[in-house]
Amino acid sequence: MSYDAPNLRLQNFATLLFSLTCILVPASCSSVSDPGELIGTETAASHIEEDSPLDLLYVTDRAPSTSAGGDPSYSSSRGRSMSFGSVTLARERTRFHVGQAGQRDASLHVSRITKLGEFPQSPYPIELTRHGPRRVPATVTAHIQTAAALQGEVSRRLALAKRKEAVIFIHGYNNSFDDAAKATGKICNTLSAEFVCVLLSWPAGGSGGAFYGYNIDRESGEFAVSDMKKAIRIISGTSGVKRLHLIAHSRGADVLLSALQQLGMEAYTSRSSPTERYKLSNVVLFAPDIDLDVATTKLFGFVSDPDTLFGAKATPYGLLPPIGSLHLTVYSSPNDKALALSSGLFGSVVRLGRLTRVSSEEADLNALWNNSQLSGIADFIEYRGSAGFAGHSYFLSDTAIQKDLVALLRGRLKAGDPGRPLVEIKRPFWEVLSRDTNRSH
Repeated sequence: MSYDAPNLRLQNFATLLFSLTCILVPASCSSVSDPGELIGTETAASHIEEDSPLDLLYVTDRAPSTSAGGDPSYSSSRGRSMSFGSVTLARERTRFHVGQAGQRDASLHVSRITKLGEFPQSPYPIELTRHGPRRVPATVTAHIQTAAALQGEVSRRLALAKRKEAVIFIHGYNNSFDDAAKATGKICNTLSAEFVCVLLSWPAGGSGGAFYGYNIDRESGEFAVSDMKKAIRIISGTSGVKRLHLIAHSRGADVLLSALQQLGMEAYTSRSSPTERYKLSNVVLFAPDIDLDVATTKLFGFVSDPDTLFGAKATPYGLLPPIGSLHLTVYSSPNDKALALSSGLFGSVVRLGRLTRVSSEEADLNALWNNSQLSGIADFIEYRGSAGFAGHSYFLSDTAIQKDLVALLRGRLKAGDPGRPLVEIKRPFWEVLSRDTNRSH
């Protein structure tokens, strides 16, 4: 029996849609979920040991909502203003919830959300005066006061932190506010809670199902860029912050790179660099769901343009501002099924989160690889483990990845230094050594 072209396309679309549902919402296609893919899954136990709670700073442009218990929370809808506050995670250890290497795994759940401040509705209004348009003074005053309050909260947390540095996490697609908070808590725990830990949460996890919901989240990520940029700028400007480390997962990488592109423009036109102006130290992308060419353009497109103004005029033959300590680390996996499907949906040559060792011919054609090789500002780390059904959340479940993150941020070790579980492929490509990797081979 033969199919005509329209029927074949319909069949292929139906297959793709089912695959997307299974990859992005694995519980809908299987009766048993992989605990490594679920963030903070609670398991039944006859005995629970309570640990001290974990308190995180959050900044979000999600719309406020109320939880089932009547407590304040945040929805997947886009908010009209950016707010900040404290999210408290309760830490429990169950005798039956066993993690890797036989260790009892910590289960996190959100126990309290406390809003501490809210910025004016955005975009901020403009008024016309007889001298021309200007920002509304009352709104500007409200912004300045709220920004000062946010910096005050960062300062309070800095005083309690062992390191005068902030780690900021931006989550990915289809994450609720609670999901994102628990992922941030897991990262903070991995780093021994030595840093000021901040969650930047954008309006992900909306309605529309696995397929249409992805598109809704994609546009919500674009909506959130200006707010995420504003938050990074304000936090970095806090007195006492010595370094800023930015971590993003999946679609959050696109949000972060877009914000960094705009911050980079601000720094360059003021004759500065992101490291000097915003104290940026590390940018870490886990399974970034962004096209390789798009990522390359966002990272290097602006600064490589000889007509770009450097202060009052362009300096096409002049030296670029020094990069300083800024370093990019990209974790990728050829076994990431979610990104394989995303690549097919958008006609991407390759998603950055699936970029692996490449031939010298391909490398010569790739500006991201070339610029990184030249300046030494980036490392691309391959993960070849399985990491559950979709292979997309290995940064939360694989101990080798977590160990490498600790060595990078806490130990300030470079790729190739003793203490990082990496094997060199061909710089700047590395492979992380993990149990899952060995099993997959």
